[in-house]
Amino acid sequence: MKQLLRRGLKHIFVDEVPDPIVSANHVLVRPIYSLISSGTETASIHQEGVLRAVAENPSQLSKIWAALKAQGPIRTFAELKAKFSEYAVLGYSGAGIVVDKHSNVTNVEIGDRIAYGGEGTGHGETILAGSNLVVKVPDGIPFEHACFATLGSIALNGVRIANISLGEKIAVIGLGLVGQLIAQLTRLQGGFVIATDLKPDRVELAHRLGADAALPGGSQFPEQLLALTNGLGVDCVIIAAASKSAAPAQLAVEICRDRGRIVDVGAVELTFPWYDMYRKEIQLLMARAYGPGSYDPQYEQKGQDYPLAYVRWTENRNMEEFLRLVSMGRVQIGPLVTHEFPLDDAPRAYETIMDPASNSLAVLLRYPAAESPQPASDFQPKRRIDIQPAPAGSPTLGVAVLGAGNLARWVHLPNLKKISGVRLRAVHSSSGARGKSYAMRFGAEYCASDYEEILKDPKIQAVVIVSRNPLHAPQALAALRAGKHVFLEKPMALTEDECRELWTAVEDSGKHLAVGFNRRFAPSYVALQRQLAGRAGPAVLNCRVNSPGISGSYWMADPAMGGAILGEACHFVDLMYWLLESEPVAVSAFSLPTGKKDPIGENNLVASFRFVDGSVGNLTYCTVGSRTSGGERVEAFAPGLGATAEDFKRITVRTSVARKTVTWFAEKGYEAQMQSFFGALKHSQPPAVTVRDGARATIACLRMLESARTQAPCAIELD
Repeated sequence: MKQLLRRGLKHIFVDEVPDPIVSANHVLVRPIYSLISSGTETASIHQEGVLRAVAENPSQLSKIWAALKAQGPIRTFAELKAKFSEYAVLGYSGAGIVVDKHSNVTNVEIGDRIAYGGEGTGHGETILAGSNLVVKVPDGIPFEHACFATLGSIALNGVRIANISLGEKIAVIGLGLVGQLIAQLTRLQGGFVIATDLKPDRVELAHRLGADAALPGGSQFPEQLLALTNGLGVDCVIIAAASKSAAPAQLAVEICRDRGRIVDVGAVELTFPWYDMYRKEIQLLMARAYGPGSYDPQYEQKGQDYPLAYVRWTENRNMEEFLRLVSMGRVQIGPLVTHEFPLDDAPRAYETIMDPASNSLAVLLRYPAAESPQPASDFQPKRRIDIQPAPAGSPTLGVAVLGAGNLARWVHLPNLKKISGVRLRAVHSSSGARGKSYAMRFGAEYCASDYEEILKDPKIQAVVIVSRNPLHAPQALAALRAGKHVFLEKPMALTEDECRELWTAVEDSGKHLAVGFNRRFAPSYVALQRQLAGRAGPAVLNCRVNSPGISGSYWMADPAMGGAILGEACHFVDLMYWLLESEPVAVSAFSLPTGKKDPIGENNLVASFRFVDGSVGNLTYCTVGSRTSGGERVEAFAPGLGATAEDFKRITVRTSVARKTVTWFAEKGYEAQMQSFFGALKHSQPPAVTVRDGARATIACLRMLESARTQAPCAIELD
């Protein structure tokens, strides 16, 4: 399919990417029209270049510094360079025809006319949208107007937050798309609308669309407004402007009456004069996107609606209501549209928006499906895009990488390029844009959004799975059954049944499966294991891990996705086994109180293990620490030995003397791990980390969680 993309900081173009594949709680849509959100989308286009972009957002420098400390200069500068060619998706508002849906979606059917929204949906010939972010379009509304549903719900949510009552005087600052819609909706709510903007043509349009007063911005505006309000000021100011200046916020304070309200819907610098805010006792309210549900992954991605009795106006219900008002002629859309372009001409659409002389307001993109009498039945998705042919030369082992997240980009894809005899054949990602971006950057032959394209490819002998945790076991099983070797990032599995299935699949297929326990290959832990190998008796281990990033709404914090224990603490179960070369046989654990959103109790746990050789180990895993605390520290004690490894950088060994080794940058063992896996395949040997190791880590973590839940010790019986 064709999709509009931004490459680097500012280059807008249309390119071929794989069509998305439908997933749970989602539908596929063939757009007829989409609306470019001139404020939100152009904010990410940095025409002035990188120095200006950094100057406007200096927090980027701290991100670069953090990456330097974590990844070292070579990888960090490679990523910075890649930013100038990486693809990004723009757009989140359109309307079209449903062409496919997941079986658990019940609010729409294939063939329905719908409006859709959602961050990351983009401007493309096929859109994947969440079921709570699509609504049916009433009869009589053309697609050109229906594609306003998302911006309309943003405006409607702002008006609801303002809590307007009959007769109140409301100032709307900023008459772009959202401001024009807010002005119309405010009148429907019974407010007396005073609309203002620095552009005279927008002021005139607001007046034509029904604003009670429309005044050009400037030095005379406050005086004119006071005349309209008998010197009292307005009851509420809704800021719908986009500005890097604090001028709109300061104007809002000036024109607001005593105990009035300010509602911020736009993107402006919110710097207020403290004394004036205090003296007038003004309330400041923020309107978040489309309404309740915005940015909540349970609502937007997992399709969990809020009960109407408790949340009357959700994102979805706001979209529905806005379209109802349009269908009844109470909100006018036609006068807002100034330009229309076919999708292939999308770069010119953005040039028009960025050109002040164009006087653009609503700019629409029209799609080829608009010319089709049956868009649903004509839908023929293409989920593989060829990029370059395989180079001629000696035979190589073909590899596909599944997942296009940070670990793939920062670690596994660069490391694969360094291995002789290995060829990156394909990149698989549910995001067509990201998959193609990574495939081009790292030299893959094609990218795909459908896993079946990878499984049926006879030129792929091995897959590297770096997808989200719940996909690990199903994707690995499918690959083994398709006759491919598997390198699987941890956790190998989330349940005992998945462990058994993978174990059986490895035995039945004769293929190898390795699990990504990179600490076995990190120099600091290799040195620690070497010290413990010669111990004269049982050892005591203490592992302390601080992971404050796995909290809040981050997907890895969700216990349903494995959480921090199955997803990350599995590393340290495997590490203790490997350091001791002894099986864990029992565990007793305690966690923070469960049932809380944050901190998540299941992710904060202390566990004590007993091993078959009599050794004991303690694991403390928490997500409540500070980011300035150390990440991980492993202590080992055995007769005559004390040793400590910290953050992949420092190891201290104390016997009759003390020795300390420190490195500048963390060496986490990823490259050595990948070399080991493909070296084993080349010599037809089993990998260093096997399916049994993956099963041990998962089952021990499950027993940890069970012990914390039951407050009783649990046996670990791997066989």
